[in-house]
Amino acid sequence: MTPAAPAAAPDGEIALTSPTPTTDPSVIERELADIFVSALNLEVAAADIDPTAPLYGDGLGLDSIDILEVALAVSQRYGFQLRSDDENNQRIFQSLRSLAEHVARHRTQ
Repeated sequence: MTPAAPAAAPDGEIALTSPTPTTDPSVIERELADIFVSALNLEVAAADIDPTAPLYGDGLGLDSIDILEVALAVSQRYGFQLRSDDENNQRIFQSLRSLAEHVARHRTQ
Protein backbone atom coordinates (compact mmCIF):
# COMPACT_ATOMS: atom_id res chain seq x y z
CA MET A 1 0.00 0.00 0.00
CA THR A 2 1.32 3.45 -0.88
CA PRO A 3 2.05 5.72 2.09
CA ALA A 4 0.04 8.89 2.48
CA ALA A 5 1.47 11.84 0.60
CA PRO A 6 2.13 15.12 2.41
CA ALA A 7 -0.02 18.03 1.33
CA ALA A 8 0.16 21.68 2.30
CA ALA A 9 -2.77 22.76 4.44
CA PRO A 10 -4.22 26.29 4.04
CA ASP A 11 -2.33 27.43 7.14
CA GLY A 12 0.98 26.28 5.60
CA GLU A 13 1.38 23.15 7.74
CA ILE A 14 1.91 19.76 6.19
CA ALA A 15 -1.14 17.49 6.38
CA LEU A 16 -1.26 13.82 5.44
CA THR A 17 -3.85 12.76 2.90
CA SER A 18 -5.01 9.19 2.52
CA PRO A 19 -4.41 7.65 -0.86
CA THR A 20 -7.52 6.76 -2.80
CA PRO A 21 -7.92 2.97 -3.05
CA THR A 22 -7.31 1.74 -6.57
CA THR A 23 -10.23 0.54 -8.61
CA ASP A 24 -8.00 -0.77 -11.39
CA PRO A 25 -9.02 -4.44 -11.77
CA SER A 26 -5.58 -5.49 -13.07
CA VAL A 27 -3.90 -4.16 -9.91
CA ILE A 28 -6.58 -5.79 -7.78
CA GLU A 29 -6.09 -9.08 -9.67
CA ARG A 30 -2.44 -9.15 -8.59
CA GLU A 31 -3.37 -8.31 -4.99
CA LEU A 32 -6.05 -11.01 -4.98
CA ALA A 33 -3.65 -13.60 -6.40
CA ASP A 34 -1.35 -12.85 -3.45
CA ILE A 35 -4.30 -13.22 -1.07
CA PHE A 36 -5.24 -16.58 -2.63
CA VAL A 37 -1.70 -17.91 -2.28
CA SER A 38 -1.26 -16.76 1.32
CA ALA A 39 -4.77 -17.52 2.63
CA LEU A 40 -4.90 -20.99 1.08
CA ASN A 41 -1.18 -21.86 1.28
CA LEU A 42 -1.21 -22.63 -2.44
CA GLU A 43 1.89 -24.18 -3.94
CA VAL A 44 1.72 -21.92 -6.97
CA ALA A 45 3.20 -18.47 -7.45
CA ALA A 46 0.66 -15.66 -7.47
CA ALA A 47 2.03 -14.51 -10.85
CA ASP A 48 1.24 -17.94 -12.31
CA ILE A 49 -2.49 -17.74 -11.54
CA ASP A 50 -4.45 -17.20 -14.75
CA PRO A 51 -6.95 -14.40 -14.01
CA THR A 52 -9.47 -15.88 -16.44
CA ALA A 53 -9.27 -19.49 -15.23
CA PRO A 54 -12.20 -20.85 -13.22
CA LEU A 55 -11.66 -20.79 -9.47
CA TYR A 56 -13.60 -24.05 -9.04
CA GLY A 57 -12.88 -27.36 -10.74
CA ASP A 58 -10.30 -27.43 -13.54
CA GLY A 59 -8.93 -23.93 -12.87
CA LEU A 60 -7.46 -23.44 -9.41
CA GLY A 61 -9.47 -26.38 -8.12
CA LEU A 62 -10.90 -24.56 -5.12
CA ASP A 63 -13.80 -25.89 -3.08
CA SER A 64 -16.47 -24.08 -1.08
CA ILE A 65 -14.32 -23.99 2.10
CA ASP A 66 -11.47 -22.38 0.13
CA ILE A 67 -13.88 -19.77 -1.23
CA LEU A 68 -15.09 -19.00 2.32
CA GLU A 69 -11.49 -18.47 3.46
CA VAL A 70 -10.79 -16.21 0.49
CA ALA A 71 -14.03 -14.28 1.09
CA LEU A 72 -12.98 -13.59 4.68
CA ALA A 73 -9.50 -12.42 3.64
CA VAL A 74 -10.94 -10.24 0.85
CA SER A 75 -13.51 -8.72 3.23
CA GLN A 76 -10.79 -7.83 5.73
CA ARG A 77 -8.44 -6.40 3.10
CA TYR A 78 -10.93 -4.37 1.07
CA GLY A 79 -13.43 -3.29 3.74
CA PHE A 80 -16.66 -4.80 2.47
CA GLN A 81 -18.43 -8.05 3.15
CA LEU A 82 -18.77 -10.90 0.71
CA ARG A 83 -21.86 -12.77 1.85
CA SER A 84 -22.37 -16.51 1.47
CA ASP A 85 -26.05 -15.95 0.62
CA ASP A 86 -25.40 -13.48 -2.23
CA GLU A 87 -27.24 -14.71 -5.32
CA ASN A 88 -24.37 -13.39 -7.48
CA ASN A 89 -21.64 -15.52 -5.87
CA GLN A 90 -21.46 -17.89 -8.83
CA ARG A 91 -20.62 -14.93 -11.08
CA ILE A 92 -18.44 -13.11 -8.51
CA PHE A 93 -16.26 -16.17 -7.85
CA GLN A 94 -16.17 -17.40 -11.44
CA SER A 95 -12.54 -16.30 -11.88
CA LEU A 96 -9.90 -14.09 -10.36
CA ARG A 97 -10.84 -11.43 -12.91
CA SER A 98 -14.55 -11.47 -12.02
CA LEU A 99 -13.70 -11.23 -8.31
CA ALA A 100 -11.32 -8.32 -9.02
CA GLU A 101 -14.04 -6.48 -10.93
CA HIS A 102 -16.45 -6.99 -8.02
CA VAL A 103 -13.85 -5.76 -5.51
CA ALA A 104 -13.12 -2.69 -7.68
CA ARG A 105 -16.81 -1.73 -7.59
CA HIS A 106 -17.37 -2.33 -3.86
CA ARG A 107 -14.13 -1.74 -1.96
CA THR A 108 -14.01 0.86 0.80
CA GLN A 109 -10.31 0.60 1.65
